[in-house]
Amino acid sequence: EVQLVESGGGLVQAGGSLRVSCAASGFAVDDYAIGWFRQAPGKEREGIACITSSDGYTDYADSVKGRFTVSSDNAKNTVYLQMNSLKPEDTGIYYCAAGCSTVTADMLGYWGQGTQVTVSS
Repeated sequence: EVQLVESGGGLVQAGGSLRVSCAASGFAVDDYAIGWFRQAPGKEREGIACITSSDGYTDYADSVKGRFTVSSDNAKNTVYLQMNSLKPEDTGIYYCAAGCSTVTADMLGYWGQGTQVTVSS
């Protein structure tokens, strides 16, 4: 069974850091590009970071570039999102999925259940 499980969310003050994890089972994280997405209250889900573990390619949305870092540990079959210099507007539910865009991720259908990140001002 294919499964993605996020963990590591929580409450943090503005300027702080948090690392969220995405543990995969049923497939290898280097078989697919793995994307991180977030959904803020009242907004659509947006892609914010992506990694292809097979070649180390990463990509970021402008809103998180320079503050967030996506990485993978193939031995643990886990992808991470290190978030630094957090802002209140980073608040939302963070999801990982196979694919770098919501269109691709929806087509593949491998989404995690999400983890809440709340940044207080």
